[in-house]
Amino acid sequence: MRFYETLYLLSPELSHDDYKAVLEKFNGIIEKNGGVVIRVDEWGKKDLAYRVRKFDKGFYVLLQFCGPPGITALLERDLRLDDRVMKYQTIKLKDKADPEQLKKEFGTQEEVESEEQKDETPEGASEIAEESAEEAEHGVQ
Repeated sequence: MRFYETLYLLSPELSHDDYKAVLEKFNGIIEKNGGVVIRVDEWGKKDLAYRVRKFDKGFYVLLQFCGPPGITALLERDLRLDDRVMKYQTIKLKDKADPEQLKKEFGTQEEVESEEQKDETPEGASEIAEESAEEAEHGVQ
């Protein structure tokens, strides 16, 4: 299997349900055609560098997947025909890839979000909080 990455831009006018339906549609196309979705990274609504279809914002989605040769043609055909998709770009990252190894390497979306939350907590923050609590108990200012 080959390892691909597709970045697509969705209309900012989509409701939450429509947005989720689009994600499921494209993930389903990959899985139905013998591919494996490695990771779906939702970047959210961002400002665009230039106007696209009269919009200056859009939802960015990064889709990493493995599949047989030709799967990108099927995916891009549906991306092109869907009016909710404003732009897309697909690149091949590796000719030969093991989907299970890539899933371990990239992790699930939940694992990535939990790691980001850990990174936001400064080192030693819990120690400082404990010291402050002890000082408050002893009346130290």
